[in-house]
Amino acid sequence: MTEQFDVTREDDGGPAGRYVIDLGGGLEAELTYQRRDDGTLVADHTFVPTSHRGKSLAEKLVNRLIADAREGGYRIAPLCSYVVAQFRRHPDWADLHA
Repeated sequence: MTEQFDVTREDDGGPAGRYVIDLGGGLEAELTYQRRDDGTLVADHTFVPTSHRGKSLAEKLVNRLIADAREGGYRIAPLCSYVVAQFRRHPDWADLHA
């Protein structure tokens, strides 16, 4: 049976927000961002607990970020090394790169 992991966006309109996956037992995977004055999101950190690595959780977080950027019409400034690497792997995301 494959585990189901749902990505939630936590954003109160302030300067910071995050995408999070509740892994149970107090564990979370997250991608954090800072919002620039122009609305660009600076993706600055991605973390997956060691016990949950290899399950494509970081990829799920970034894919949600990308989907929301497409839907919301904003751009992403990748600062986190994982997000930078994903942008390199996906030239089709170039229009979202700030």
